[in-house]
Amino acid sequence: MLSATDVRDTAPDDRETIGVMLVDDHAIVRQGLRSVLEREPDITVVAEASSRGEALAVLERVTPRVLLLDLKLSSSSDTEGLELAQAISTGHPSVAVLVLTTFLDETLVLEAVRAGARGYVVKDVDTAALVRAIHDVSKGESAFDARSAAAMVRGMQAPPQPVAPTLSAREDEVLQLLARGLSNKEIGKRLYISETTAKFHVGNILRKLEVSGRAEAVYEATKRGLLQ
Repeated sequence: MLSATDVRDTAPDDRETIGVMLVDDHAIVRQGLRSVLEREPDITVVAEASSRGEALAVLERVTPRVLLLDLKLSSSSDTEGLELAQAISTGHPSVAVLVLTTFLDETLVLEAVRAGARGYVVKDVDTAALVRAIHDVSKGESAFDARSAAAMVRGMQAPPQPVAPTLSAREDEVLQLLARGLSNKEIGKRLYISETTAKFHVGNILRKLEVSGRAEAVYEATKRGLLQ
């Protein structure tokens, strides 16, 4: 098996072939992909890697035309694949990244495209569709299976998420005490400020959270992850 320490430098014959690199943390998945892809007369697997670091090391020695990338490359991180796609897009722009993963939602597809991926297909795609996607991205085109394309459209059409308001350090302190049910006078005593100043900060917090009352402010702050 070709691995990070064993890279094929030339194609097996004179036909122009598409060199593909497989990046997946499961060896059995890479073996299955190799078996399927090397049945194609114009595709050859030139390298494999199981992690972000291993993949980048291989890319210093070989330049595949297409890199098949799983997004989840370890049990400790769900973003390692996205980070690798970004690194390849920046450092190896001639390599076409084609995401091949089990994960499918609007956010992931859009993030993969923003990270530089030229295509996105799910692992249960049939062989013909996968081969077609490899050919497409190898020619500089985009490639998405039907579900990935639909997910990307949904993500693009989704309303923008509200931006969390920027609270000053003092407003954040006041918010934490407000969430504990303290009055303006009690907040002032805790923070060594006047009741009037505490009331001023509470007013700013309500305005920034776009709410009209203290209870509503606590609820909104909780939804936005502002409470510690």
